[in-house]
Amino acid sequence: MTSNEWPLLSWAEVDLDAIAHNVRALKAHIGPNVLLGPVLKGNAYGHGAVEVSKAVLEAGADWIIVNRSNEGVQLRQAGIAAPMLVLGYTLPQEAMRLVRWDLKPTVSNMQQIEALSAAGAALGKTVDVHVKLDTGLGRQGVLPHELLDFVRAIARTPHIRIEGMYTHFSVADEGAEDSVAYTRRQFDIFMAGREQVLRAGFELPICHVCNTAATLNWPEMHLQMVRCGSAIEGVYPSKDVRRTVALRPSFALKSHVARLKVLPPGSAISYGRTYVTERPTKVALVPVGFGDGYRRDLSNKGYALVRGRRANIIGRVCMDQHMLDVSHIPDVELHDEVVLIGRQGDDEITVEELGALLGTSPFEFVTCITPRIPRVYMRGGQVVHVEDLFRDGAEG
Repeated sequence: MTSNEWPLLSWAEVDLDAIAHNVRALKAHIGPNVLLGPVLKGNAYGHGAVEVSKAVLEAGADWIIVNRSNEGVQLRQAGIAAPMLVLGYTLPQEAMRLVRWDLKPTVSNMQQIEALSAAGAALGKTVDVHVKLDTGLGRQGVLPHELLDFVRAIARTPHIRIEGMYTHFSVADEGAEDSVAYTRRQFDIFMAGREQVLRAGFELPICHVCNTAATLNWPEMHLQMVRCGSAIEGVYPSKDVRRTVALRPSFALKSHVARLKVLPPGSAISYGRTYVTERPTKVALVPVGFGDGYRRDLSNKGYALVRGRRANIIGRVCMDQHMLDVSHIPDVELHDEVVLIGRQGDDEITVEELGALLGTSPFEFVTCITPRIPRVYMRGGQVVHVEDLFRDGAEG
């Protein structure tokens, strides 16, 4: 995307129509009695939390879920008024921020509760909290034998209301028999804890256990709300996750050919001389590197699309650029479009295949794309907003 009005060397395109489609498809899948809480942590998995929040709420999402309080404040300051859950740990010192901005914290100890109670008293508010139960992930949350005593202690504390309880599955995206059994075991532990709390006379209006994988694989576990992250952006967490919802990818990463040269046999490419040409080689320079979040692990094994054909990365990916072998692609010219993620012509490079190539989750890749790469938001094939470090729109 280059124009005199907003010239971009490299950029990411975010398809808001695809995000809206994914929200509507997920809502149809879970039904009218289950809340949809898009998880927009990590800047909405690198897509841009503010614009994606607006898009998901317009499409019918019910809540917004973040990981840290500052992510929630950013969205509140942008005018996002939906109920907002903070999944990650919050310090007692963050209590005033949480209460002032109407953020719903996850709680797991009484220091948090006491600080939230004091903040609620100071601001004249009742604070809604969600208790996290550790059913086998081994991270944040109270253990099953601690649950009832913790709930009782919260109930004795003024200005606090337990709005919900949740857990997080560790292998819901894996199809092996023992993984399936482990997910069922986590769910059973959660439901036993829920029943214990309800029998003791406490209310739990909103219980939720499903991430994207469980939302797609385990409809019987949807409860009152599901938390979908990667599905919002159109990414299936793994090959084992059922395609029960037709998702549309929403992210593309693009650049330009910034230099073309033909190097003779025996020429070293990039740092460390990890690639040496064996024949005359036409090399295209692409101005995207690990400083932009484009992984150095792709050195000598990644690829991009140029004129609709795949071109291999040769040599190490640098901080600001990498090189492609385009010897087999006729008529390549300076400033041709290069597609690192997305479709060009009849071919497409997906985040799923890049994740598999790197041995990581597909959404890790896009989450790491840094703010130095402008985000270009599209609707109906037209640019509706550009988020760039260069904000004033003037040439210079």
